[in-house]
Amino acid sequence: MPSSRLILGTALVAIWSFAVSDADAQSVNAGALAASTTRPFQSQTVAEFDTPWALAFLPDGRMLVTEKPGALYLVTDSGEKTEVSGVPAVAAPGQNGLLDVAIAPDFAESNYVYLTYVEPDPDGARLALARAKLVEDGDEARLEDFSAIWRQTPGGGRGQPGGIIAIEPQGAHLFLTVGDRMDPESAQDPDMARGKVLRLGLDGSTPADNPMVAEGGVKAQTWTTGHRNPYGLAFDAKGQLWLHEMGPRGGDELNLIEPGQNYGWPVVSNGNNYSGSDIPDHETRPEFAPPAVYWTPVIAPAGLAFYEADLFPAWKGSGLIGGLAVQALVRVGFGSGPADEADRWDMGARIRDVAVASDGAVWVLEDASPGKLRRLTPRE
Repeated sequence: MPSSRLILGTALVAIWSFAVSDADAQSVNAGALAASTTRPFQSQTVAEFDTPWALAFLPDGRMLVTEKPGALYLVTDSGEKTEVSGVPAVAAPGQNGLLDVAIAPDFAESNYVYLTYVEPDPDGARLALARAKLVEDGDEARLEDFSAIWRQTPGGGRGQPGGIIAIEPQGAHLFLTVGDRMDPESAQDPDMARGKVLRLGLDGSTPADNPMVAEGGVKAQTWTTGHRNPYGLAFDAKGQLWLHEMGPRGGDELNLIEPGQNYGWPVVSNGNNYSGSDIPDHETRPEFAPPAVYWTPVIAPAGLAFYEADLFPAWKGSGLIGGLAVQALVRVGFGSGPADEADRWDMGARIRDVAVASDGAVWVLEDASPGKLRRLTPRE
């Protein structure tokens, strides 16, 4: 095991080097580790926001940053902020609100951006996915041709909305996480858009080659099922889709996402219920796909990106994950055996999202009000 391993600390952004492991390989528990205060990077605060939730880079290096209460900003790398008008009203109690933002593959021509948000609804707030054009006019910016292209069906639910977007490298399909909305049994209900990863066309349509397309409805759009609270979804350099999700009392998971698989929530988990009652572990039910890595105690993961730049050469091929319950930067290596955590560096804040700029700098958002937008570069 790495010599830098310590005992459990207080928060996390995570970095992994991933390799595909056999689905039957034993999952590794990386929970009982702690953070080092000696960091190989320096951190610069660039801007502050009211509970920022997600960021996405535009081709010119500027960013779009969402705030959970319902604001969207266009931000330069020097911290200049322009609020974008035309954002929909959101229901923002608890974990709900304005969530993820993503850029269309053809943004340079179409100016399309995607947003996820929890919208007010008579039957209870529902998760929605929208597409709109980002239009700039002098010093102003706005969304035009705004259209909700998918809505959670049926609506309703409390927290744990998910709402994370990943667009495949080929640029033809969009993947969307939907949490269980704090109704665990719904994650195993094939007719409820909860506890699922969905695969959609870029216009919200249902692809003809989805695993259960012939079934219609929610089933037709479902790629995987059995998820609890997924706040990280991203493709690695090999084109593999990875997801992390929060467990209950223990059992945060990092999963390789493969079509048609069931990841077991709430039938199995490597954590326990908040009441303390036991949930059968993954190994007791081999029909459910096990995680590659899990964390007990939890790290409360949020945000996921893969690192392929040269600025931090030792991180190439790694994945980066933000942590809420823990506040650190973690590197996990994959060798001939199971994945395992190698280093964890203290960040001193809850990290909500993480992204990589074209120059290789790592950008993170703090989950706070005010929450900082920070740029990480190698220590001089």
